[in-house]
Amino acid sequence: MRSRSKRYIESSRTVERTKEYEVGEAVSIVKAFKAAKFDEAVDIVMKLGVDPKHSDQLVRGSFSLPKGIGKEVRVVVFAGSDDKIEVAQKAGAIEAGGDDLLKKVEGGWMDFDVAISTPDMMGKVGKLGRVLGPQGKMPSPKSGTVTNDILNAVKEFREGKIEYRTDAGGNVHAPVGKISFPGGDLVENIESFIKHIVSNRPPAAKGTFVQKISISSSMGPGVRIILAA
Repeated sequence: MRSRSKRYIESSRTVERTKEYEVGEAVSIVKAFKAAKFDEAVDIVMKLGVDPKHSDQLVRGSFSLPKGIGKEVRVVVFAGSDDKIEVAQKAGAIEAGGDDLLKKVEGGWMDFDVAISTPDMMGKVGKLGRVLGPQGKMPSPKSGTVTNDILNAVKEFREGKIEYRTDAGGNVHAPVGKISFPGGDLVENIESFIKHIVSNRPPAAKGTFVQKISISSSMGPGVRIILAA
């Protein structure tokens, strides 16, 4: 049985686990939890009525949170031409390259958050699937990380664009900011993300699409949010 910290247990006592709260109230509860020694992330989990075993029910993509996520996102770019590499570096990528970067990542270097690739490099980048796939860092056209528009892609991800995809249980997890964010900023990020997911319902999904939503801090319990009618 998983043991919980004293801080977690104390925070849990302030939440009615089966109750659903308005977004603003849920944010206030999370921000009032006993503070950790670092600026915790605030995450959202949405349980969706989809079967991830069917490709036509997968929910995957990227989204630019209006208030960002509160951290510097480390971006690398796989590009086959010197001009694309130069654009990536000027846009703020921590690493950009072709075969040299491929070898570095294949060798175990993973100190980055997002990997972007130009389409012409995907034949080679695809071979890194066993390395990048398990960490959710494999470039994909659906998430906007396979593109020739390197300048905008790097800038958007560095400024708070996030990637998401349904897990094996049909859940979508995503960061929506930091505990230090003003409550209004967290509310705006959360409501914007929920609307985005709802607008991307797969045509093949049947029944109730959004079944449950909760938010939590890195070290705190989940707080359920009222589902929109």
